[in-house]
Amino acid sequence: MEEFEMATYFLFGNYTSDALKGISAGRTEKAVNLINKYGGEMKSMYALLGEKDLVIITTFPATENAVKASIALNKLTGISFSTSPAIEVDEFDKLMNDV
Repeated sequence: MEEFEMATYFLFGNYTSDALKGISAGRTEKAVNLINKYGGEMKSMYALLGEKDLVIITTFPATENAVKASIALNKLTGISFSTSPAIEVDEFDKLMNDV
């Protein structure tokens, strides 16, 4: 069986007033379970101050999985997410050798 590397995604979230009402450890646990349901793995999650309220750092096997999880998280939490793929800087540097 061939092993593959999962891609990293950052999910940036903004709370709505309704989403703020539902903040709880239980909802966070449900969100982690939902990420797992779509083949992802939670790496870390941070509350932020500034333009974004939340960032979830995950890995997924494919973009399709990340999109499904992002939409499902919005439906579960009411938090509006924007999802961005990410690559480590050393990998980015390698890619730029050909540019």
